[in-house]
Amino acid sequence: MAASLPDVDSVKAKALRAFAENFGGQAAVCAYAPGRVNLIGEHTDYNEGFVLPMALPMVTVIAGRSHGGKKTRVLSLNDVVGATNEFEFEAGSRTDIKPGEPKWANYIKGCIANFICDVPAFNAVIVSTVPAGAGLSSSAALEVATYTFLETLSGKKPEKPEQKALACQKAEHDFAGVPCGIMDQFISAMGKEGCALLLDCRDLVTKQIPMLHIDNYVFLITNSNAPHKLSSSAYCERRDCCYEAAKMLGKKSLRDANMNDILALTSRNASDCIVKRARHVVTEIQRTLNAAVALEKGDFQQFGRLMNESHDSLRDDYEVSSKELDSLVSAAREVDGVLGSRLTGAGFGGCTVTLLRKDAVDKAIQHMKAKYPGTPAFYIATPSGGAREISVN
Repeated sequence: MAASLPDVDSVKAKALRAFAENFGGQAAVCAYAPGRVNLIGEHTDYNEGFVLPMALPMVTVIAGRSHGGKKTRVLSLNDVVGATNEFEFEAGSRTDIKPGEPKWANYIKGCIANFICDVPAFNAVIVSTVPAGAGLSSSAALEVATYTFLETLSGKKPEKPEQKALACQKAEHDFAGVPCGIMDQFISAMGKEGCALLLDCRDLVTKQIPMLHIDNYVFLITNSNAPHKLSSSAYCERRDCCYEAAKMLGKKSLRDANMNDILALTSRNASDCIVKRARHVVTEIQRTLNAAVALEKGDFQQFGRLMNESHDSLRDDYEVSSKELDSLVSAAREVDGVLGSRLTGAGFGGCTVTLLRKDAVDKAIQHMKAKYPGTPAFYIATPSGGAREISVN
């Protein structure tokens, strides 16, 4: 069976109890932000293309209270943070905050440093149901939850949610040292219940895509529990191939290329690797646009076909799948009632996402478990809302 996720209220209650036990008294402020699953549009973001994520019911909650002291202290109840699950630092000017140890604290410090104003010292507790290392954006959930917590704590917020997302991305770049794209922060901040978010990664224009007539279908997320093996060098190799392809074509990015340009690369003696990487990006950008149209029409059969094409392209042309992910996708597609299945995230580990009829969920899980050599975890996901403050009462 699929794992039962605690709802936001349950996670909030755990955070409030922990705050009272560790800091005394009741937290005054509470906020959360969700993880995300990208339904289609993989490795298109740094090519100025389109992505189509949705926010998940998996969330990161932060509960806390400001005080009159000088030190900010944060406690995490998550098992994956390492040997040190607590840190403190001198509160003061944002410009004085620097990254350091423990590394997980840098995501929080970066958000404070990139907030729109200085914030008073505070104590806080973090609780999350977003699995780390699964490609479901636990880092963005932490960043956006932190920023939303700071908004509530200070009473200040940027004029547009895009500014929050960009500040959180900058925190990840500058403090965590991760050159992430903008998709994760955008969907965590701007997710809308019942919708996917079509994001244009060139100009950051967004469009909420309602999932009409989805009542008979769900998305099944399967965590392979195989950690990501996509090294920074492998990621950079793929990105550089894309940039080289665009340069050979005289394009600003592969966003401006089409299939005739892919043929042109071959005639210009581009390496097979460059041709394959570029072909994935060009076809994936178009698939994402087509998928958004299919979703708006309630054409889930077409959406599923596009998901399948996306995975096959990621496996064969971008070469970022793995035997674990391929095994899960292949097993899912063998089940009657499954419309489409693909890897989600950067690849080489993490999760798959499968679109299927509700009445096929149990059969799909049983079949995937039987075919998969590892120990997968399953979650039923529906399109959820983005970050917000939660009442502590």
